[in-house]
Amino acid sequence: MSLLLAAGQPFSLCPCGSVRKEIYSRGGVRRLVRTRAALVEATPRTVPALRDGAGNGAASGLVFRGNRAEDLQAEAKAMARAVNASVYSPELLALKYGSRPFKVLRRTLQIFIALGSFGLKLLVDERNGQLDLNKRIRAVELRRIFTRLGPTFVKLGQGLSTRPDLCPPEYLEELSELQDALPTFPDDEAFSCIERELGLPLESIFSSISPSPIAAASLGQVYKAQLKYSGHVVAVKVQRPGIEEAIGLDFYLIRALGFLINKYVDIISSDVVALIDEFARRVYQELNYVQEGQNARRFKKLYADKEDVLVPDIFWNYTSGKVLTMEWVDGVKLNEQEAIERQGLRVLDVVNTGIQCSLRQLLEYGYFHADPHPGNLLATPDGKLAFLDFGMMSETPEAARSAIIGHVVHMVNRDYEAMARDYYALDFLSPDVDVSPIVPALRDFFDGALNSTVSELNFKTIVDGLGAVLYQYPFNVPAYYALILRSLTVLEGLALYADPNFKVLAASYPYFAKRLLTDPNPYLRDALVELLFKDGKFRWNRLENLLEQGRKDRDFTAKEALQPVLKLLLGPDGEELRGLVTKEAIRVTEAFALGTVIDTYNSIPDLPRSLIFNGNATGPLMMSNVEKESMIGLRDQVSRIWGLLQSSEQFDPAVLQPILLVLQQPEARSLGGRIIGGITQRLAARLLQQVLRVPAAGSAPTL
Repeated sequence: MSLLLAAGQPFSLCPCGSVRKEIYSRGGVRRLVRTRAALVEATPRTVPALRDGAGNGAASGLVFRGNRAEDLQAEAKAMARAVNASVYSPELLALKYGSRPFKVLRRTLQIFIALGSFGLKLLVDERNGQLDLNKRIRAVELRRIFTRLGPTFVKLGQGLSTRPDLCPPEYLEELSELQDALPTFPDDEAFSCIERELGLPLESIFSSISPSPIAAASLGQVYKAQLKYSGHVVAVKVQRPGIEEAIGLDFYLIRALGFLINKYVDIISSDVVALIDEFARRVYQELNYVQEGQNARRFKKLYADKEDVLVPDIFWNYTSGKVLTMEWVDGVKLNEQEAIERQGLRVLDVVNTGIQCSLRQLLEYGYFHADPHPGNLLATPDGKLAFLDFGMMSETPEAARSAIIGHVVHMVNRDYEAMARDYYALDFLSPDVDVSPIVPALRDFFDGALNSTVSELNFKTIVDGLGAVLYQYPFNVPAYYALILRSLTVLEGLALYADPNFKVLAASYPYFAKRLLTDPNPYLRDALVELLFKDGKFRWNRLENLLEQGRKDRDFTAKEALQPVLKLLLGPDGEELRGLVTKEAIRVTEAFALGTVIDTYNSIPDLPRSLIFNGNATGPLMMSNVEKESMIGLRDQVSRIWGLLQSSEQFDPAVLQPILLVLQQPEARSLGGRIIGGITQRLAARLLQQVLRVPAAGSAPTL
């Protein structure tokens, strides 16, 4: 049942943290009644649908809590409550724990015994020549050790699971299974933390709250509650007591170990201390729940514009550095396939939504959810994908977003030299590193992996293969890229659970195709030309495939697909491309002209055709059957491509108007003249060939 406080009645906190309500009887004798037991309920009552000012039902997932100014004011107050939130500072940790030798020694022994025994086993394996043989066994042991050592090492293990430059594939796979579900802490401590952080008694905030956490993790635990002032059902995340002290001491010790690794362990080429500092900063950011709320708001603004993506709202009045109150989301974890299907949904549809959203995160805006494990992704009853837990976010540098797409193009083209050079743009390698020894390793792996088309490749296969290359050479994988790998690997793993034949790269193709066809970024324009032209010839099948895939992306429009190509073609650096386009335009025009002649010839009945052409089997053209089939095939393919453009959503013939304007430019007039001249020469050569009846060659004259 819900707790209702009479207006004006006083209340206080008892030492244990329970709310104590004072009620006066008629005789003037005060009696104390514990109210927290009444407040705590397992399941808050259902909230009636909200109505806006016009009496219309509120949209699902949208919380009407007042105007924007009030929301900003509430956020500012939440920030003030979190003003003392801890930030990672190696110097402060050294100052703090340098004066606590006994505490440091006790934790050091605990860690040393656990990890030392593990290290000893590795040494024995190496001496016995069984290091590779026992990799899987040792990886399982390391995962269990990290779990026993507590929150910091659980987080550390999860971080290592994204580092192919630090760990062999067996360790990556085992550590990726780390779950940060730890024992819960007492509910009284959680409720007291809420009251202390928000400066309000529990009963004045909630009309009900679950008696125990509905989820627990390494850094905190979550309760389901109902706000008293509005009736909204919310999720209340409360930070684990003493967590700052625990992780602070651990990072102080781990960082000291990092210095030793940098100095004495040659097989690890990365700066381990820098990696630890970067990781520690991210974990400390997760401890500031106001920052997490701001992350959620930014994520919602960027990605919840899609009808199939849901991001919960934040209730700033009830949020602080250690308490986060956000909109409750009903849904099923993505790894619970049967439960999802009972809602009438398909797991693959929801996972595909996650893949498309992740691609936008990684390659469009660059701001992405860095911890998309199944517990943070829910399928809602209406088929939306809900993102939860925004404590760990990351950003992809702008230059890297284009480089990643270009890297895929180079992989499709099997251009391993270009792939190796991409690692400079991706900050995998310093400019002074020679990439030539890396090229054979890439060729050895991808020549085997690319027996099928790229879209049929399993993403994990690529990650494992690249991971083996990264592990052997002096790569320094940036944190953002490691998190990208983790995000897409998790999503593919969820999809493979539902369909063993699912390929995340195939699901990603529409987005990549759309970006290549429509993005004006110079790097991507060059990548598109690289994809479409080879050895001076245009690959129409590639363009047709790109258009077929790009049309599957809901944001693709034919108009956008034309503009970057035109700008590239007529730009000051487009002379080489104009030469290639001139040749191809002549070839296509000839295919349409002569294809029409061939169709006309074939449409004439046999007898008249024999009389007209004196029984000449080749008809009016001196062409071999192979050449005729090639020409007809080219014409039909170009026709299909035009049909794809016409059938694209929002296609308008007015889309051609910019082309007419472009053709008025000097470069375009020159290009047009070259094309007309080339066509004239080509057809004149054909005509002369017919007149002189020169025996047909295997192919048409070339320019």
